Amino acid sequence: MNNFSFKIPQEIICGVDSIEKLPGLLAKQGLKKAMVVSGPHLNKMGVVAKITDILAQAGLAFDSFTETEANPSVETVDKATKAFANSGADCIIALGGGSPMDVAKAVGVLAKFGGSIGDYEGADKVPGAIVPLIAIPTTAGTGSEVTAFAVITDRSRNYKLTVFSYELLPAFAVLDPTLVMTTPEKTAAACGIDALVHAIEAYLSKAASPFSDAMAEKALALIGANIRLFVADRTNPEAAAAMLYGSMFAGIAFAWARLGNVHAMAHPLGGYFDVPHGVANAVLLPTVLEFNALADTGRYQTIYDAIKGGAGEVVFTPQTLVAEIRRLTTALGIPQTLAEVGVTAEMIPAMAVDAMKSGNILVNPRATTLIQIEDLYRQAL
Repeated sequence: MNNFSFKIPQEIICGVDSIEKLPGLLAKQGLKKAMVVSGPHLNKMGVVAKITDILAQAGLAFDSFTETEANPSVETVDKATKAFANSGADCIIALGGGSPMDVAKAVGVLAKFGGSIGDYEGADKVPGAIVPLIAIPTTAGTGSEVTAFAVITDRSRNYKLTVFSYELLPAFAVLDPTLVMTTPEKTAAACGIDALVHAIEAYLSKAASPFSDAMAEKALALIGANIRLFVADRTNPEAAAAMLYGSMFAGIAFAWARLGNVHAMAHPLGGYFDVPHGVANAVLLPTVLEFNALADTGRYQTIYDAIKGGAGEVVFTPQTLVAEIRRLTTALGIPQTLAEVGVTAEMIPAMAVDAMKSGNILVNPRATTLIQIEDLYRQAL
């Protein structure tokens, strides 16, 4: 068993209409003006206004930056940082999925310590506490509200750089199920599988501990029992809450156990081909599970039982789980190959090099070489 340590430094507020507690959270920290970081779609849908209306009714000042794109870039971070400085805000509210939260975390670093986000690439380079941050997820998938990572695309090198520091953890996370109940079906499917992959990879990680296992197992139970229901009907309140909380537990699990080859390989797919992160994870998962089966210690069956809703096979093998994952992603309408999302073979060597730079490779349950990563990309193509 690994030696391990953990802490839960955040306050996490869960429940219907929990966003109404925002003014109290700002008051608790003595904060006077917030900048809401979000995206254009949520702004157009009126979700940003839901938050700013609550702030306005409480007499709190605010500003907004709603230009965050999928796979957000270094340039977007720089633009948002300038907007934050000009606004005079003293805190950030990250509203959305992983992209706005990644940008908000990066802005929190740069507004406090300066420089470019690339200066902080890697582990533990953030020198201290960042600008106070409140995270409000609008998708049940990324778990970014409880993770110590920010992933930003450096388009000059088609590379997704990762900043890892526990200083990035938001002071508060507000999980309001009503905010995920308008998610489009395809987004719900991709984000739901993303959360499932977080739980699976954290559970199989070489860095797993009893603490991360507890979080991952709860996430698997919640997501496995509800992902189909939620994708089928996003207005189902029980399924929406279960997926949102499952995503959060999966996020806590991988914040401490890290991930594996799926995520290491998914990030270059976003950098080179702009493949949505959840879709990249979903396509890669069966292939990587087949590869990792050699290292299975019995956990594949636990994962299978959570997804299937209890043991249903007389004889279980790792391939049983792989087949069930393929059935699940097919049922959810997610592409089955990388070719279907525009990936071409000529970039595989470059993507494999970038994937090997990820710390997640080191904790993948099966030791992996560059040649094996190239082969896994080709198998998924």
